[in-house]
Amino acid sequence: MRGDATRGGKSVLNDFSLRINADEHVAVLGPNGCGKSTLIKTITRECYPMVREESSMTILGQKSWNVFELRSLLGIVSNDMMSLCTGEASGMDVVLSGFFSSTRIFPNHMVDPDYRERAEAALAQLGVAHLAERAVQEMSSGEAKRILIARALVHKPRALLFDEPSNSLDILAQHDLRETMRSLAKSGIGIILVTHELPDIVPEIERVVLMSNGRIVADGRKEEVLQAGRLSQLFGLKVELGCRDGYYHIW
Repeated sequence: MRGDATRGGKSVLNDFSLRINADEHVAVLGPNGCGKSTLIKTITRECYPMVREESSMTILGQKSWNVFELRSLLGIVSNDMMSLCTGEASGMDVVLSGFFSSTRIFPNHMVDPDYRERAEAALAQLGVAHLAERAVQEMSSGEAKRILIARALVHKPRALLFDEPSNSLDILAQHDLRETMRSLAKSGIGIILVTHELPDIVPEIERVVLMSNGRIVADGRKEEVLQAGRLSQLFGLKVELGCRDGYYHIW
């Protein structure tokens, strides 16, 4: 992507240029309001770059997409999606909804036996097969997050997009989420993680992009980008940085 993007009439991505390969594991780190979520929405075609002569954007090598086809190639795990997948819908319904780009199964949806088999496999892969018939509103935040990841995996996408995945999760659920992300990264699927939480950047993520005020301020290998001075400037306060077992922490 190269160009600018706006949301609600406000410029959010400015003079923005970024290239991510389909099989990469990349973290986009920055404070709230820096444009991270807009970047995700631009990738998923919920937002579009401003039309300018120098602007361009391709996804998986294509400039133009049928959005429903694109969503079968990119699995999305976001807080927006979490807020929509609530109510009486069961875990199985939410996972199956991934085939229809919806948030549950509606009467007009025709669920093929193959869809159900693949949904069961995704639930089993995430260790939540026992939640298939449970209503999402009766699940913990951690359980619901795993259901959402299973929904993203059900059509075997080429890449997964995680938008602030550890929000609202307790310590145990955060640990389980990060272990799931590690397993997925090791399986070879591409991962794009958007976060302001340093511990979300699991050891398998090797590239980090820093964003501030809608711009990229650093992009490179994790060990080179994650430096105390650079993070102090990014978040606007003096921080100390440590690394243990491949995880970075600031305080």
